[in-house]
Amino acid sequence: MNLVLLEPDELQADGTAILTGRRARHVREVLQTNPGNEIRMGVVDGPLGTATVVAAGQELHLRCALSNVVPPIPRVDVLLALPRPKTMNRLWPVLASLGVGRILVSNAWKTERCYFDTHVLAPAHVRAALLVGLEQARDTRLPRVSVHRRFRKLIEDELAEAGPYALRLVAHPGEKTLPFERLAALPRASRVLLAVGPEGGWIPSEMELLAKHGFDAVSWGPRPLRTDTACVALLGAIGAALNA
Repeated sequence: MNLVLLEPDELQADGTAILTGRRARHVREVLQTNPGNEIRMGVVDGPLGTATVVAAGQELHLRCALSNVVPPIPRVDVLLALPRPKTMNRLWPVLASLGVGRILVSNAWKTERCYFDTHVLAPAHVRAALLVGLEQARDTRLPRVSVHRRFRKLIEDELAEAGPYALRLVAHPGEKTLPFERLAALPRASRVLLAVGPEGGWIPSEMELLAKHGFDAVSWGPRPLRTDTACVALLGAIGAALNA
């Protein structure tokens, strides 16, 4: 945990806060803080700051000082065909750590329909997992998450609400790699959408639909990658190009 995140309602009007549970144990046992020590903190979807430990028992009493620095919303959104629940569970904190503004979880032809009944899509579970990723990356911007059971409806009708996007990319094994020069040349305010398919890959009709709606196929080369590996490789490369 590189940042202690507070929910907005945990921060009192006088700038104090009380931590319990997992966060308090981490600050007390891993960071080994004592009264008078200072730690990094932030408010979910709000500013960064520091907090001074006032008392360190089972409850951790903090005196917080917020800055005027609110991290920007990440410029990359992810359209993710729902993978196996175990994979999705691993991906929540990873996606938050890498920095995405929005996660659109979608159905696809090779996605098992029963996956949508998994507890790893429950809002409370998703939020908790995303917060772990933000704590790692020292970020406060919680990705927005939406679940879409109808792939065609998402692509044809609902993406307009999430955009606009200066560049739409779809991960697909092949020879066409990421357009680093185009990414680096994008205006600072522009956004990018990356679509990552199911573990069995996109079928031809899905690729055709995506191409029809402005998605360019890109890859990390000819090797098919697992969903979590593809997300890490491509999002890392896109983020590096955008910040070049």
